[in-house]
Amino acid sequence: MNARTLQPTFWDLFTPKLITVLSERYGLADFRADVIAGLTVAIVAIPLSMAIAIASGVTPDRGLYTAIVGGFFVSLLSGSRFQIGGPAGAFIVLVAATVAAHGVDGLILATMLSGLMLLCIGFLRLGTFIKYIPYPVTVGFTAGIAVIIFASQIKDLLGLHLAGAEPGELLPKLKALGEALPTFNAPAAGIALLSIATIVGLKHYRPHWPSLLIAVAMASLATWAFGLPIETIGTRFGGISHGLPMPQLPAISLDKVMAVLPAAISFALLGSIESLLSAVVADSMTGRRHRSNCELVAQGTANIASALFGGICVTGTIARTATNVRSGAHSPMAGVLHALFVLLFMAVAAPLAAYIPLAALAGLLGVVAWNMAERHAFARLLLASRGDALVLLATFLLTIFRDLATGIVVGFSLAALLFLHRMAQSVEIESGHPSADVEDEDDAETPYDASVATDRDVIVYRISGAFFFGAAATVAAALDSIAEFPKAYVIDVSAVPMLDSTAAAAIEGFVRKARRQGVAIYLTGAHGHVRRILRTHGVRRPDVSFYADVSAGVAAAHAALQSPLAPPPAAILIDR
Repeated sequence: MNARTLQPTFWDLFTPKLITVLSERYGLADFRADVIAGLTVAIVAIPLSMAIAIASGVTPDRGLYTAIVGGFFVSLLSGSRFQIGGPAGAFIVLVAATVAAHGVDGLILATMLSGLMLLCIGFLRLGTFIKYIPYPVTVGFTAGIAVIIFASQIKDLLGLHLAGAEPGELLPKLKALGEALPTFNAPAAGIALLSIATIVGLKHYRPHWPSLLIAVAMASLATWAFGLPIETIGTRFGGISHGLPMPQLPAISLDKVMAVLPAAISFALLGSIESLLSAVVADSMTGRRHRSNCELVAQGTANIASALFGGICVTGTIARTATNVRSGAHSPMAGVLHALFVLLFMAVAAPLAAYIPLAALAGLLGVVAWNMAERHAFARLLLASRGDALVLLATFLLTIFRDLATGIVVGFSLAALLFLHRMAQSVEIESGHPSADVEDEDDAETPYDASVATDRDVIVYRISGAFFFGAAATVAAALDSIAEFPKAYVIDVSAVPMLDSTAAAAIEGFVRKARRQGVAIYLTGAHGHVRRILRTHGVRRPDVSFYADVSAGVAAAHAALQSPLAPPPAAILIDR
């Protein structure tokens, strides 16, 4: 079969899973399972979407718009069978900062731009590179976001009244909250504790019950029945709308685009990471395999659509996706139905949302933040190695005290430097004098043991590991430290999986030095890519002869020493 036919086509890469499922045998039983799963996820998404929107500095109905429009397009076009899209807690920090700096119009424009970026990332097939985000970086920024989310809910958890606007930075926020402690509202704190206790208790004793909705309903009923003097959605926002608004473009100008571009890039980066992590979680739960680039195209389309309807950032949501899987979903139709169920709630039960106490939603987000923190993973990474601990803490602290983008960039850079350092340390160079009695290829390993040397005229050097710029100086120093020159060198690179230009230049320098001393160079075991790089940098005949393995190189060296005018053995020469 021609190798080209094995390459996936555009249709293979970007066909939504919904089309794949519907082209199979999708029957009434499958649809019934998707209806139940979609309803279950909608029950979770309704209070959570409103809570995330409020914490992000926008009205609660914008969270519902996001769950409806974004969730619909994510499931319609998703590269995963089970992905549920909507507003996510991980975006609270970024969205709140964007609203504070550029207003809601700026947020909507940034959301639309991030959608365009996600489309480009997907269509350029860059989704596979997201997997290179190191685990300590992911755990670090997730834990940092969790801390910030919890800090942002303290005001409503305790029913505090601040003298001015609540600061966005953590330390000024904590200072302002401390100064507002005399305004502590006991009923609000009680409702928050009731909500948290209900969620935690039901998760433990009745894990299949909709704990979030039950907690919010109980808190709302208690607030109404006892006439508690606490803030509700109705008192702060006047309730929510009964349906979706008409789509419209945000105000667009070059200055506005440039102003919100950093936020849009952050949205796209975090959205791609969160969405693909969520898809991976769904894969691990079901044994399926998602299409990463198709998933990013779906996320991009969903963000553009959400912005047109006044929604906020959309991403794949791990908790809701896991709920979808556990509820027995069969296909992306469950996600589509979940969006329609949320829309039905807005149309029918919107007036009831006015009675929801903000303290209950704050308690809900407090539980979300606690679950986001990945405490056990955080502790394990602190103990794993100093390098991983450094990356983790740098990402975590910068996310908290600086911003998310800085935390990710610095954490990724540190992780990359540590990786390069570890790879450089793994490169080894061994030297020995080969035996003249090498009979077969299995015995070719003995040349690296100096104790079996019988011929001082031919010395073998073996380089192993990824030979790149991080290790080039070490290898070059080892080669340059040679005090005596034999008559021939055999340099074996069969254990070098990759070699870059810096490493090739180091080899070329050694070859040049050896040739000045009249020493012949035989390079063995170089596969195609390594050989091409070396030739590009001038490591070629007549200065160097390439052979398939050490035994072939040693045989050629001995033949040349015994009869300098004889041609090299053609049977083993691979660089004619």
